[in-house]
Amino acid sequence: MSFVEQYLAEARMILEQLDRQAIEGLVRGLVETRGRGGRLFILGVGGGAAHASHAVNDFRKIAGLEAYAPTDNVSELTARTNDEGWSTVFESWLRTSRLSARDAVLIFSVGGGDLENNVSPNLVAALRHARSAGATVLGIVGRGGGYTAQVADACVRIPTVNPAHVTPHTEAFQAVLWHLLVSHPELKQAPTKWESLP
Repeated sequence: MSFVEQYLAEARMILEQLDRQAIEGLVRGLVETRGRGGRLFILGVGGGAAHASHAVNDFRKIAGLEAYAPTDNVSELTARTNDEGWSTVFESWLRTSRLSARDAVLIFSVGGGDLENNVSPNLVAALRHARSAGATVLGIVGRGGGYTAQVADACVRIPTVNPAHVTPHTEAFQAVLWHLLVSHPELKQAPTKWESLP
């Protein structure tokens, strides 16, 4: 089997194994957040940060959900990193935004945050703050799901079908799933451009 065939076969396996109930849990969490006038804060680092920026656009424009990504403001992100340290950048951003029980936090992460291995400690700190504020916690993660999976109200774990491809598959399916979410009839409020053309 060629690499291309193997990689695409792995993607098919993931599609078949995705937890449909967990996905519906994300839908419910987002519908409820919008219904109570809450905001959505999307957090991620690396590929997750890039996804957060794109997803903010989609949730705002297509789903009518007020959404933000702290990583979109590079000036504040780097100032907080320089002055306070990387591990607290998201927590302090959420505090300044007055995160409350009306709001939700959505995590895009391969590992979900892991203090023991010092991976994404900023996500862990943000999630601890979110829990203390009573905010809804949502996640799309890989591997074991880390801290996100432990504390989330709803979390989709991308199945590991090949340990050598955990990161690319997790990040690819994060994009698949947020596009599913904004396309879901319970969330979608505005047509997408190409579909609206005659």
